[in-house]
Amino acid sequence: MQSPLFGYTEVQSTDRYALQNPRLLRVGLTGHDDVLARQGSMVAYQGMLEFDGEYQTQGQRRARRRTGEGLDLMRVSGQGTVFLANLAQYVHLLDVGHEGLTVDSQYVLALDSQLHWEVVSVDSQYGVSGSGKYNLNITGQGKVALMTSGQPLLLTVSPDAYANADSDAVVAWSSSLRVQMQAQTSASSVWRRRGNTGEGWELSFMGEGHALVQPAELLPPQNAQIGQGLGAQFGVGAQGARGANQGNIWG
Repeated sequence: MQSPLFGYTEVQSTDRYALQNPRLLRVGLTGHDDVLARQGSMVAYQGMLEFDGEYQTQGQRRARRRTGEGLDLMRVSGQGTVFLANLAQYVHLLDVGHEGLTVDSQYVLALDSQLHWEVVSVDSQYGVSGSGKYNLNITGQGKVALMTSGQPLLLTVSPDAYANADSDAVVAWSSSLRVQMQAQTSASSVWRRRGNTGEGWELSFMGEGHALVQPAELLPPQNAQIGQGLGAQFGVGAQGARGANQGNIWG
């Protein structure tokens, strides 16, 4: 049997994490080191592997109920190889070191089981936020696999060069950075997406580190009718644009 499909056979690698292709992650397990993966992200596996729902601490469950931010993970254990993907998004591997990583939970595909995560808040200069108010702070030593819609942009932030990015396009950043959510508008129009420009909230990064931005935003087009009530039309609350469109990509 002959076919161009034979050019897509399994990538041979001795690394624990390897990209099968830009949108598919290959993870090898030896029986001693479990991996935590996004629930439902397994597309194939080989060997003797087990998949179990990952336990969440009481504090993590409380934070999830209060903020809506958290990780729905499954624990993969045993000996073999598992292939992980989500909506054909691009996959990127990062080493989490002493500076830590802050990330929106919806962009996490997998992480080493020894890493720790907790919900953190991003301050708003107005005391309210449109999106991205809560994120995850991941600490420890290990690897994280992140996802982006399209090829991302990695911004370098230094004391001499700070950076701003649309809050709906930001994926992750170095936890060592100082971050503030702000809107380039007057306080009286803070609930509007900057008049007719379509731009809303942005994150301002200061300090030394990196910020990862994807070429896509999660909020729907300007004037889209989402949810019920006045607040929902401006992206606020569970029926707002962010709450009603988790995982959707708008061009």
